[in-house]
Amino acid sequence: MCIMIGSWRRTRFQRIRSSWRGEPFVSRTAGLAASGDSDRLIDGCCHETEGDIAAVILDMDGLMLDTESIYKMAWQKAAISCSYTLDDAFYLTLVGQPNPACEAALVNRFGLDFPIADFRARWSRLWKTDVETSGIPTKPGLAELLSFLRERRVCVAVATSSDRDYASLSLRAAGLETPFDQIVTGDQVARGKPAPDIYLESARRLGLMPDACIAIEDSDAGVLAATSAGMTTVMVPDLKAPSPEARSAAFCVVPSLIEAMEEIASLLMNPQTLIGHLKGTTI
Repeated sequence: MCIMIGSWRRTRFQRIRSSWRGEPFVSRTAGLAASGDSDRLIDGCCHETEGDIAAVILDMDGLMLDTESIYKMAWQKAAISCSYTLDDAFYLTLVGQPNPACEAALVNRFGLDFPIADFRARWSRLWKTDVETSGIPTKPGLAELLSFLRERRVCVAVATSSDRDYASLSLRAAGLETPFDQIVTGDQVARGKPAPDIYLESARRLGLMPDACIAIEDSDAGVLAATSAGMTTVMVPDLKAPSPEARSAAFCVVPSLIEAMEEIASLLMNPQTLIGHLKGTTI
């Protein structure tokens, strides 16, 4: 069951996206019509009419993989070894953001004397040691969700703030052999979450307009990024409860990937619900 249906409207969505991109929103249908390719077939996924769900794009850390606690341990221990204290409340403000943004926040909090290069090396060693020793557990419901999407020929992509090397290592350590249709990492886009770049790039690589995609995210920054890109976003919070802004931006907030799968199943069966949501109809 969905805990909360978001209150954002297409006009708001246009305004958010416009503020990032400097351009008006163009629907998937309009984009395909302009290209003369209204019945596009990508990796076995056929997309025809507005409201179809062509792809699901997932965040990685804290959403598919139970890594946030590993990162938190590594960052806090590294900070202590550098003679600084990284408290839980401040750490949670960093969740979902790319490393450069997190490092800038550390310097802003602790000052220019903060040994960022030393800190980076220390937390990286701690993280890799833990992952190589213990592996990375996946979140409950992930296997079922991926199987469900593949059975229905819905394309699946990953959009993670982690850089390519960390993403590859994480997916390997979690034993995820699933051949994702695309994997876009934080070092492959100009701006990290909450900017929409990584989701716009994911849609571009899939050959889709953003409104043909559902994003699943665990962080405030990720929800705002996906929504700003023009996607319907399902939020599955991890370490931190959603902010009012993220709660409002999300299509719904659910406790696990099992419930996220149920929401997607409902949308697949009744795409008019998605159209109504995008056009501002009360759901």
